[in-house]
Amino acid sequence: MDRVLESVKQIVFRVLPHTDADNVFKDLNVVGLLHEFWEQKQAGGSLYGTESLVVYESAPSPSPPFVCYVTLPGGSCFGNFQDCLSKADGRRAAARVALMNSVFNELPSRRITQEFISHSVQEAASKANGCLGDAKNPGTSIGAYCYMLQSNLGKTMLEFQELMTVFQLLHWNGSLKIFRERKCSRREVISYYSQHRLDECFRSHMALDWISKEQETPGILSQELQVALRELEEARRAGRELRFYKEKREILSLALSQRHSEGASAE
Repeated sequence: MDRVLESVKQIVFRVLPHTDADNVFKDLNVVGLLHEFWEQKQAGGSLYGTESLVVYESAPSPSPPFVCYVTLPGGSCFGNFQDCLSKADGRRAAARVALMNSVFNELPSRRITQEFISHSVQEAASKANGCLGDAKNPGTSIGAYCYMLQSNLGKTMLEFQELMTVFQLLHWNGSLKIFRERKCSRREVISYYSQHRLDECFRSHMALDWISKEQETPGILSQELQVALRELEEARRAGRELRFYKEKREILSLALSQRHSEGASAE
């Protein structure tokens, strides 16, 4: 642990040389530090694309505790895990979690290398009780995962996060099963979605899928939304990365909103 903390201090000093690394996470201006951290990476050419640096979103609430989410370049999302009595406190707390994860992401162990891929694939095969030889076949789950990692060689895990979230959503939504039934190869699906961002168009298409599911199974939208809200809350309280759970909430909320609008128009 001491060596990890020392590595973190070295990273902070390298990216933000004027900052006291010993007190960086206690700094009251942690929001500014987080922005400066990613601004320096952008200036150094370490970012992919031209997306906004850091995006904050406060969960609507008339009274405490207040919740704030912060989304980083690459799509990773974090939130404050403790109760906050003001929106400003929530914003600072979320920024602190995001800054810690941003700094840890700079460690060599977080970059996708051949060694990292080998270790990750072995771990995935072990957890899934699969065969390590499947890594050479992109038609298998492990093979698809290996191909995704190989396609992102040199990136960090935070930079890889958005693509991972897309495929988590496609699996949750049932789209991957449909692609298989249509004889689309996993490699084709991965190549296609590697070129497309997780944006409003993506969410709208998924929302339409869930409206269709609601027509087939009335009540499933509300049921899934409650599950998504519970998962998001549990993940936030645990200080985990939140993008998948937050996107589920957004997609289901959009589907419910559109469903209600259609019902109101029909009356």
